Amino acid sequence: MIELAQHFESMVPYLISIAGRIVLAILLFIVGYGLINFFLKVIKNAFNKRKIDPTLSPFLLSIISIFLKISLFLAIAATLGIQTASFLAILGAAGLAVGLALQGSLSNFAGTTLLLFFRPFKVGDYIKTQDVEGTVREIQVFNSIIEDNDNVRHIIPNGIIANNRMTVTTANNHIRLNVPIGISYGSDIAQARNVLLEVMKNNPLVLDSPAAEVVVTNLADSSVNLALRPWVNPANKPRVTVDLLETGKLALDKAKIEIPFPQRVVHLHNS
Repeated sequence: MIELAQHFESMVPYLISIAGRIVLAILLFIVGYGLINFFLKVIKNAFNKRKIDPTLSPFLLSIISIFLKISLFLAIAATLGIQTASFLAILGAAGLAVGLALQGSLSNFAGTTLLLFFRPFKVGDYIKTQDVEGTVREIQVFNSIIEDNDNVRHIIPNGIIANNRMTVTTANNHIRLNVPIGISYGSDIAQARNVLLEVMKNNPLVLDSPAAEVVVTNLADSSVNLALRPWVNPANKPRVTVDLLETGKLALDKAKIEIPFPQRVVHLHNS
C-alpha cells in the first residue's frame, strides 16, 4: 500500500500536467476556431469590397480555411505534447495512402484548377454540361453548383466538367433561338411569316436588333416546318421559347392558318 501511495504521489504532477494540457487544448480549439471563422469573414468582406471575381473568391476562401484548420490542428497536437515532426511524417504517409485512394477527388481538384486558370465560364454564366443546363452558382474546391430553370441544384464534379464538352450560353450578350412551328401545305407561307414576325415584335423579351426572322426549315410529310428565330438575352431563353410557342399557336389560329397533325392518306384501287 505504501509503495502504491508513493507511486500515485509521483504520478500526480504528471496527471496535473496532462489535465492542464487537455484544458489548454480545448480552449485553443474554441478560441482558434472562432478566430478562423472571424478571419474568413474579414477576408470575404475584403474580397467583396475589392470586387474580387466571384468565380475565384469561394475557391480562395476554401483553400485558406483548409490551411488555417490544419494549422490549428497541429497547434493543438503540439499543446498535447505530440511531436509535430513525427506527426507530420505520419500525416505525410497517410496523405499518400489517402491520395491514392482518392484519385477521383484529386482529379476534381485538378479540374477546378483548370477551370479557374482557363476560365471557360464564371459564376453567373448559363451553361449546359453533362445533360444539365442552368446558371453556375458556385465553383467549389471539388465541385461546381449549377441551378437549373426549375430551381433544382446540381452538384457536378469539376473533373467531369473540365474533361467534357460544355456549352456556355452567356458567352455573348445575346443569342438566337430556333423555335419550331409547322403549318399545313395549303397555308400561305408569307402570311404565316408576317403573323409570326408580329408575335415576336410584341414580345418584350425579344431584342429589336438584330432583327428576328421566320424561315422554312423543312418540308415534312404533313407540314411545312418553320422556325422563329429571334435574338434574346441568354437568361431569357427558356421563358421566350415557351411564350413564342403559345402566342404563335394562338396567332396562327386567329389568322385561320392551320397547324397540321400527322396524317396518312390511303388510296384504294378496285381490282
